[in-house]
Amino acid sequence: MELIFLGTSSAVHSKDRNHPSIALKAFGEIMLFDCGEATQRQLIYTNVSPMKISRIFISHFHGDHILGLPGLLQSMSLLGRENKLTIYGPKGLAMLENAIYSLGYCKIEYPVEFVEIDSGIVEETEEYVISAQMVHHNVPNLAYSIEEKKKPRFLREKAIELGVPVGPDFGRLHNGEEVEVNGRIIKPEQVLGEPRKGIKITYSGDTVPCEEMIEFARDSTLLIHESTFTKDDYSNAEEHFHSTSVGAAQIAKDSNSKKLILTHISTRYGENYAQIMLKEARTVFENTKLAHDFMEIKLR
Repeated sequence: MELIFLGTSSAVHSKDRNHPSIALKAFGEIMLFDCGEATQRQLIYTNVSPMKISRIFISHFHGDHILGLPGLLQSMSLLGRENKLTIYGPKGLAMLENAIYSLGYCKIEYPVEFVEIDSGIVEETEEYVISAQMVHHNVPNLAYSIEEKKKPRFLREKAIELGVPVGPDFGRLHNGEEVEVNGRIIKPEQVLGEPRKGIKITYSGDTVPCEEMIEFARDSTLLIHESTFTKDDYSNAEEHFHSTSVGAAQIAKDSNSKKLILTHISTRYGENYAQIMLKEARTVFENTKLAHDFMEIKLR
């Protein structure tokens, strides 16, 4: 599992920070979380092919999180994309779809599905579960989590003790199937230990700290949380429904997350401002890192 931060700024670009977007390479897929302006150009400098993006998750409809979509969709069509792309977002996504298709002489010649969602499970496969949670911004905003499913630990010695021959039957039992050994049925629960917890990644989108975010991020391996303001700008954060550095850190601490990455950094005070935010956050939650464009995080 690998994360690539394509953009880590908030409302405006800087020389060093693009508008928000994060790519996740996992489970044989590439998923995109938000798609700020110039996301497709950012992709050129990475090993992420836009043609292989299977799903895009939009947190909300402020311009810095969506203005990269029209260009990205049209470019993929020009490059001959054929595979289906699914785009998820809060209620109102249908209006965004209409706007994209009516922008200029738009021609997209591959299937694109726009799916309006609310809090709850968004997608579930044998390998992962993607969930969404409405949190608190000045427009509807969805936080997202993707949680890896892990099979229970296979008790090899117990299986051998029960007479199961080493070989394909081990795999069948591990996959939850019964097997027959010398006329006796061996059930999976006889040779499986407690389920192991897989990696969980949670992304906040834009939000003020809230109980919903704490519960949604519970036990995250990695929490990616917006950090638009320093603690001294608390009043600005409240007014614009954003988080401060220490607010994001408190969410990480209260949710029992293992690691925090701060993103959505305001450019108002330059890059020194971001370093101040990092120091502030670490006074509350030590295992904090500051995102920068093209930063890569490997979780496996």
